[in-house]
Amino acid sequence: MTDLPDLLPLAEAQRRILDGVAALPAELVAIAEASGRVLAAPVDAALTLPAWVNSAMDGFAVVAQDVAGATADAPVVLRVLGEVPAGRAPELGVEPGTALRIMTGAMMPPGADAVVPVEQTDAPAGASDIPAAVAVRAPVRKGDNLRFPGSDVRAGTRLLAPGRACDAAAIALLAATGHESVMAYRRPRVAVISTGDELVPPGSPLGPAQIHDSNSYALAAQAAEAGAGVRRLGIAGDTLTALLAMLREAVAWADVVVLSGGVSLGAHDHVKAAFAELGSLSLWRVAIKPGRPFAYARATSGDRTVALFGLPGNPVSVFVTFELFVRPVLRLLEGRPSAYDRPVRTARLVQPMRGSSGRHTIARVILAPDPERPDGLVARSSGGQDSFMLASLSAANAMIFIPPDVDLDAGAEVLAWELRARDS
Repeated sequence: MTDLPDLLPLAEAQRRILDGVAALPAELVAIAEASGRVLAAPVDAALTLPAWVNSAMDGFAVVAQDVAGATADAPVVLRVLGEVPAGRAPELGVEPGTALRIMTGAMMPPGADAVVPVEQTDAPAGASDIPAAVAVRAPVRKGDNLRFPGSDVRAGTRLLAPGRACDAAAIALLAATGHESVMAYRRPRVAVISTGDELVPPGSPLGPAQIHDSNSYALAAQAAEAGAGVRRLGIAGDTLTALLAMLREAVAWADVVVLSGGVSLGAHDHVKAAFAELGSLSLWRVAIKPGRPFAYARATSGDRTVALFGLPGNPVSVFVTFELFVRPVLRLLEGRPSAYDRPVRTARLVQPMRGSSGRHTIARVILAPDPERPDGLVARSSGGQDSFMLASLSAANAMIFIPPDVDLDAGAEVLAWELRARDS
């Protein structure tokens, strides 16, 4: 192992961690399971949509010339020959002086060139018997309220490009064009471990000097939000043997292992030694606050490379270091084109905020509209900034970056990563 400087600058740590990270192998995914998955191959249209002229409204298929002079005071009465429901080919055609009741999406019958909405007739809306005649109270032009072939998609055109995440709109397009499955990058598998004899699961009674494990639950939620499949493996005791046993189980399954606690210099902090035994320890201790104790390594399991992240034990430090280092890796593994996705906002501080000697300070803030600038934002501290303070972390909707050895005055302009919508 090569010795590294005691404190690694934030940007350099991020660069080293992301170096060589590539998308996981692609697999065939049913579109019903494709939400959030990133396409590994382009998808082209095999069908033209619409495939045939159909009605955009519930109403009556007519010859537009027949009703050109229709008004509310002088309606045009047409004989109704029958109806065309959706999903059934027309059995009749429309001739001058006649109409067919038609449903939205139904195929236009021969002879008709427009649809009169039911609201512009004397026919009752909703389910009813087919009337013998209909009074049309407004004119329509040829082509009104029709959907024409290819007006949405033409066969052979590119529907979706590689790198596109399958959201609801993409999945709707895939389904409409008959695609049952797509090639998408495999979801990264993340194993989550907490360390510490002081930890017990939430809901368990607390003994003397014990606390509930919050870190593994937070990390599992962060990893799932980033698109990963997650396993919480539990709490490893404060021995190297116990930690190595759980890490070996994690490495056998996961693409990324995220561990919290045990990365400092204490007598019971074994993460550094465990990582060195399982893989290549790449860096340790980063020039950030919170989150300076941090370890990163790469291990191998068969033909897979597994990223090992040793995060601090304090819960705010865990959250921040996941955002800075783990989430970007997960995004690249799942095939997204950019490692960083949090919206970056510019905001004006409403209070002074202190930086840290030699370290980037990542402060938790609340972004809100700027009362002095219509399109601007202000940032204020979400509360206490100590690394154990979960209430202020929960209140924050963004975090800002204060450069090393810098104190910011009220009114200073800062860049913020927006963590969640400002109204949520």
